[in-house]
Amino acid sequence: MSGHSHAKTVMATKMANAAKKGKIYSKFGRLITIAAKEGGGDPAKNAKLKAVIDQAKNFNMPKENIERAIKKGTGELAGENLEEISVEGFGPGGIALIIEGITDNTNRTLTEIKVTLNQNNGKMAGEGAVRWNFDRKGIIIILPEGKPQDEMEMIAIEAGADDVKFYDETIEIHTKPEDLEQVRKTLEEKGLKIDSFSLGWAAKEEVAIAEKEKEQAEKLFEALDDNDAVNNVYSNLKE
Repeated sequence: MSGHSHAKTVMATKMANAAKKGKIYSKFGRLITIAAKEGGGDPAKNAKLKAVIDQAKNFNMPKENIERAIKKGTGELAGENLEEISVEGFGPGGIALIIEGITDNTNRTLTEIKVTLNQNNGKMAGEGAVRWNFDRKGIIIILPEGKPQDEMEMIAIEAGADDVKFYDETIEIHTKPEDLEQVRKTLEEKGLKIDSFSLGWAAKEEVAIAEKEKEQAEKLFEALDDNDAVNNVYSNLKE
């Protein structure tokens, strides 16, 4: 996760070392378990499960880990009692934050997130305090692979995208939630390489903050990412 205003999920995290790799596998395991619990253990019939498995494979998550996580979701294996959480808050410079995760101990995780925010010039907020700053969107991350920006933007718009944002190494495409799957399929048919896709939150308006506060925000995002239970962090921070 990073300080970009766009979605920063575990899928975009760099595996710097073995410990980091273990954290990522743990996060993917929980995502897979929740997806299998919600929609069944067959990826061919569960688009959410297939998406998470594909992303896990991009990080070389072992097949046996994936299968174990699926079985926990379907009840074939005993597993933790996992719950999805969503926390609202503020970061350095007053940026708005939505923090999402999966945990087997909600009270512990909420306390950990609160401490992390407090230690990094942020604070938790009540339900609805910042969510109004965001729209629910389908978010597709694609790799440019040397294609011109105007060509990529045209392909995305023709596929049904609402918005296209360009960053140093990725392109972020926003869709209406109900259009996510169809737009994804169309982009793949056009030969674009999709790095990840999911339902997430996109800021209605982005805010600029001082460089020192941006550095503090980067540290906050990194600290949140280090928490095994945190999967997604969304902010309205402008690049």
